[in-house]
Amino acid sequence: MEAGTATTGSSVKERSDQQQVLDGSSIMELVENDEAFSSFVDHKFKELDKDNDGQLSVKELKPAVADIGAALGLPLQGSSPVSDNIYSEVLNEFTHGQQEKVSKTEFKEVLSDILIGMAAGLKRDPVVILRIEGEDLLEFIDGPSYDAEMVSIFSHLGCSDDASLLDCIVKAFGKLTVDQGMPPSSDSWVMSNIVEPALKSWDGYDQGVPVSKLTFLEEFKKVAKHVARNLKEQPVIVAHSENTFDGSGIKILLSNKFELDKSLNVALGNVPKDRHGKIPTGYLHVLLDAVAPSAGLPPIGAVEQVDKIVADVFRTMHADEGKMVKEDEFKKLLTEILWTIMLQLQDNPIAVSSNCVVHEPLESFSSILQP
Repeated sequence: MEAGTATTGSSVKERSDQQQVLDGSSIMELVENDEAFSSFVDHKFKELDKDNDGQLSVKELKPAVADIGAALGLPLQGSSPVSDNIYSEVLNEFTHGQQEKVSKTEFKEVLSDILIGMAAGLKRDPVVILRIEGEDLLEFIDGPSYDAEMVSIFSHLGCSDDASLLDCIVKAFGKLTVDQGMPPSSDSWVMSNIVEPALKSWDGYDQGVPVSKLTFLEEFKKVAKHVARNLKEQPVIVAHSENTFDGSGIKILLSNKFELDKSLNVALGNVPKDRHGKIPTGYLHVLLDAVAPSAGLPPIGAVEQVDKIVADVFRTMHADEGKMVKEDEFKKLLTEILWTIMLQLQDNPIAVSSNCVVHEPLESFSSILQP
């Protein structure tokens, strides 16, 4: 998966490849249709309730949690401590952290909340599902922009005269994007099934061809044609999303005092206070992360460029000094932090794109929506 890749604000062009946009509308249609959603829940509950006792145990809930995790694009449980924590949080939503059994009513309420949250995220940042079949890659390598774009890529690869042309070509495939008709070669399946067979079909694979700009342009095109042929035989599904963080979401939140107060109060609900009602400023990071969805910001740790801006703002405002402040002052500090982040993003917007190979096309996503 390629996630959190900074871009210059480009968008997926009109493509000859097939595409589908996931914007959350189908999820909302389901949740808002009482009859359809109740029928959907009945079916899912019955499917999960293996012992037919009218309640779901933690063990019985796990397949539903796995489906939700897959729909969110998480790797399988056990793959990452970060993703495992999210799986645990989803399970805790159903069990409230302590229940051993969950009723159908509770299952319906929590599932509704989760799906609405997913729909809101997709509405804000739609995901385009692309079926990459090689046509756009051929169009790129035979088109007028090929030489200029590949020369630019070559100049950034740092390939010296004694470098391996094979290594340079492999690295260059990693620089191409879905705009040029290339699925992410960082995905192991794409590399082993699409790129490596193309390299082995190339007549320069084991000949130690020296590196030069002209040779690179000519030989890369040869390999790319083999890649396009492999894509035609084995199309690759890619989930593509783009987002630009320019401070507009923060501006909207700050201009609506009611929504701002609501977001801050919800975020402060679980923050510990001392006997004088004061809060450690060390919790500002936690509260900023809680308010982030309302402010159009990514979660902390998701986008490195945004994290750097946040860190600079905290350092400039001395927000990590560990003071104890009253709730009103805490809210004021967080509001000032949001305001400063907004100004930084307005001056230097950050565009981010994400490309993830979907090995089982839409199956994981649709599995929680199909009865």
